[in-house]
Amino acid sequence: MATDYDEIRSDVAETRNASLEALKSANSPDARSVVRELDETDTVDGVELPGADLSGEELSIEVIPQKADEFTCYSCFLVRHRSQIAREKGGHAYCIDCEG
Repeated sequence: MATDYDEIRSDVAETRNASLEALKSANSPDARSVVRELDETDTVDGVELPGADLSGEELSIEVIPQKADEFTCYSCFLVRHRSQIAREKGGHAYCIDCEG
């Protein structure tokens, strides 16, 4: 008798059905309960909503002045070490990344 090697073996098919039944009967949360939990946590303080008024907020950042061994690339405006100067033209320095 000829054997069909593409057919799923009976022991594999039984295992697939058993594991599918185990997943269905597991105590996993349903989609609705997950959505309810997410909705409850969305209103917690600290979550910024689109269009929120931030005009009363102040930013505090420390500005560090450019050091003597650094330059500002005239193309990308990033502060880089002098060893990354690719060329200087018209008093402006360009970094290796911009000239690459």
